[in-house]
Amino acid sequence: MRFSYRPLAAAFCVAVSAMTFSSMGQAAVSGQQKADAETLLKELIPYRTAKGYGQVPAMIDHLVGKLKAAGFADEDIVRLPLEIDGEKTAGLIVRYRAGGIGKQAPVAFLAHMDVVDAVPENWETDPYVPQVKDGYLYGRGSQDNKFGVALLVSTFANLKQEGFEPKRDLVLAFSGDEETGMLTTREILKHPFVREAEFALNSDAGGGTMTRDGKAVAFSMQAAEKTFATFVLETKNPGGHSSAPRPENAIYDLARALVSVEAIGFPVRFNEITRSMAQLVAQREGGEVGQALNTLLKDPTDAAAIATMKRYPQFSNMLWTTCVATMLKAGHAENALPQDARATVNCRILPDTGGVEQVQAVLAGAIDNEGVSITQQRVAVESPASPVREDVLEILQAGVAVNYPGVTLQPTMSSGGTEGREYRRAGIPTYGAGSLALVRPDDSRAHGINERIPLKSFAREVDYWDYVVRRVGGGTVNE
Repeated sequence: MRFSYRPLAAAFCVAVSAMTFSSMGQAAVSGQQKADAETLLKELIPYRTAKGYGQVPAMIDHLVGKLKAAGFADEDIVRLPLEIDGEKTAGLIVRYRAGGIGKQAPVAFLAHMDVVDAVPENWETDPYVPQVKDGYLYGRGSQDNKFGVALLVSTFANLKQEGFEPKRDLVLAFSGDEETGMLTTREILKHPFVREAEFALNSDAGGGTMTRDGKAVAFSMQAAEKTFATFVLETKNPGGHSSAPRPENAIYDLARALVSVEAIGFPVRFNEITRSMAQLVAQREGGEVGQALNTLLKDPTDAAAIATMKRYPQFSNMLWTTCVATMLKAGHAENALPQDARATVNCRILPDTGGVEQVQAVLAGAIDNEGVSITQQRVAVESPASPVREDVLEILQAGVAVNYPGVTLQPTMSSGGTEGREYRRAGIPTYGAGSLALVRPDDSRAHGINERIPLKSFAREVDYWDYVVRRVGGGTVNE
């Protein structure tokens, strides 16, 4: 049975009292448990779980050993082996069985075990050897997303050893190829432990920022994602010798098409989540950004406000669909006219605005040249926004308040993609629920060089997940 929910007003805010926290009877997370979680993360970093290395199954062995030692039974641990492009990988499902007969549907907790590969010579440290420097843990996956794996496994293990009995099944769902295809995610979603989940909490999204002195600034709960869609524009021509240029030129035709793509202005569209985001950013930033956003909230067609926001892509990407050229390939010899030219255009499409086909039609209309073919590179995975549920938001807000009292959790939409889209497509509302607080603007290094996390934030995440898992499993949601 699924919970009923009602959408929040755009400016919804929830207050968390001390009584809410203390009424759970939550035992404090010990310093040793936090140290154990950090140790587990350090043990996971050396597994080179990037595509091509086949180390995901070995990492699963490590995790299963820890979970079995905590008391999880074999029948509650499921490996889902899969061979992709000749490489063995797998997904992992672990059920924390409800005490007695659970009356509520399960809740899934998501993380992914794979990483984007790192080039060691580009790093200050060895990306696959965990190192601590100046309060940061360096290593590939420290931020994306082995920290989530370590936190969730540690939390489940601690609660199991403590004897905590949830009133509903709680399920770990760890994928092995989130970065390269999410085929293991789709296999996980077929399993009965997961497919009937009431909702899912994704450790690979959400989070916050704080100042150098530890003051929290803002936290987010991801409830929607833009659709990732890539198109290839291609022009062809008979070519010829470069000493005798022809009026037709594949490169020039493609260049004109790309200029037309650059000029596309997708309209401003607000949904429940992005309207709330815009209001918060306007209030926080003030100045011309705040003025422009407040104008667009009243009139989404205001040209001056749109022009202002285009100068702030870190904020404007929530307002409209974007398409941008990212790759080019043309010609075969310096002394020959090009016979073909190709460009890759990557689009991030707002949910519930017409989808991939509508965007492809916009591209074709802007280019207006039958000599330029437009093909979708791969099938895009479109997913709806998840409803902003008051019960889920209250739990996550209270979890944030454990470490950062008084800071409001904001529902958001991300322009990047996670496996949350697969869960939403399967009918499972999914929320980016991480609360890792980054300190500096350049701390966001997922997929980049010198990936790292602040260990102070990681320790606080142990408190956060302990609280959230207890609340979700304690029968207090919508009770």
